[in-house]
Formats: sequence, structure tokens, C-alpha cells
Amino acid sequence: MPVDHTLRSLNIDLPAQPAVLVQLSLLLAEEEVDFKAMGSLIEGDMTLAAAVLKALNSPIYGLRQQVRTVQQALLYLGSNEVAAITYEMGLRSVFPSAPELDALWLRANRRGMLMALMARRLGLDTFVAHSAGLFEECGKAVMFRHAPERYGPMLRDAPADDLLVLQEMQAFGVSHDALGAALCQTWTLHPAAVTCVRYHVVVQSGGTWPDKPEARPLCALSAVAHYLMRAPDALEAAVRAAATLGGLDEVRFLEAAQDAYAVLRAAEA
Repeated sequence: MPVDHTLRSLNIDLPAQPAVLVQLSLLLAEEEVDFKAMGSLIEGDMTLAAAVLKALNSPIYGLRQQVRTVQQALLYLGSNEVAAITYEMGLRSVFPSAPELDALWLRANRRGMLMALMARRLGLDTFVAHSAGLFEECGKAVMFRHAPERYGPMLRDAPADDLLVLQEMQAFGVSHDALGAALCQTWTLHPAAVTCVRYHVVVQSGGTWPDKPEARPLCALSAVAHYLMRAPDALEAAVRAAATLGGLDEVRFLEAAQDAYAVLRAAEA
């Protein structure tokens, strides 16, 4: 694949997928997910399990009582929600803990949640939507891991992602959207999520959408989540444009976006 060749020639390494996520993806591929096996798998990694429970007990998930085990969380929230948070914690674990990445992970958490909430209302796959939102900016973390001293200031000072992509190409010969898609592919995410990550900068800056029908609804969710997080006053116009290009019903999409934003605002309040 061209991206892999580029990465090899530039000597930019992609972090390996944690073993627990490899095994988790196999469980999720089963026709009926085994909650007991899934809970045991996650709880087998004490650090990961603690991070997952801490995240799930935060106000944003709206649980009426604290969950103390992953098995409890699965009963309350289901496999998709718990799997998505496990992927989030697993993704963060392969990168250095750094202040430069804190805002990135916060956006990833919020974007993943918004996209999953909208997907649920629209009858789309919530786990695929959540993972696409979560991994959208992961290429920036790959770049930071590769060259923290050079990339840190670039990441901090960039006014917008479309300009950041140009700076990355000039400095490194590759952009974070390509790196992110390569990581998604290496970690065997759904092809639609890989495409969404690869095209998110182009989609959000008004460029040409990918000619892949299965990915266009996800791209629409990504575009609207972007506006919800940065310019919620422009939501109706964003939904109108994204619904047409993503092949989604505009009225249902707007309702889904408004509901998702209300959930996020209530949790943050």
C-alpha cells in the first residue's frame, strides 16, 4: 500500500496494537458477543481495566450508580460502549503522556461520543462511528511520538487542520490524516472508519468527499461533530450540507445531532 511505503521511507513507526485489543476485536466479530469473556479479557489487564472503569464512571456516561467491575459496565452499557472506551484507553496507552496531547485526547473522547450518539439515532453502527471519531486525530499523536521537539510547537500553534496538513507535508513528507488512516488499517478498524479518518480534514474543510458509499455516512457524522465541537451555531447549515453528501435524511440527522449535543452539554455541566 502506498502509505506503508511512504512510512517506511520516512522511518515513521506505527505503534503496535495492544494484545488485549487484538483479542477484543476477535470477540466483537462473533455473531453474539460473549460478555463474560469480554469482561474477563479487559479485567485481565489491571491498568487498562482501571482506566476503563474510571472513564465509564465519569458524568459523561450518565450512570445512576458507580460500576465497580467491567462485567457490571457491560450489563449497564452493552458491549459497544465498553469496547469503544477500551479502545480509547488502549490507543492512549501506546503514546507518551504529554501536555501537548491532552487536548487531542479530550477532543477524541467527545467526538467519539457525539458520533456514536448520532449513529445510534440514525440506525448506523455505533462502534464503527465511535472508533472513527476516536481515531480521527491519532495521526497527530503518531507524529508527536516520532518527533516531539519538532512537532510539538507545530501542533500547538496550528490555527486549523488544513493548514497543519500543509506544514506536516513540508516538514515530514506525510500528513497526520494519512498516518491516522495507516494506524487504523494496521489495527484492523472497519474500512469505513479508515476512510473517514483519511478524509476528515478534506471533508471538514469543504473539499471533495471520498467516492466510497459505505464511508460517506461516517464522514457526515464527522463533519457535523466537528461543528458541534467548534461552531455549534452553524449546526443547521452543517447538517444540511453533510446530509446531502452523506446520503442521510436531513430532518432525522438534525434531530440526532441536537440530541447528541444536548447529552454532551448536560454531562459537561
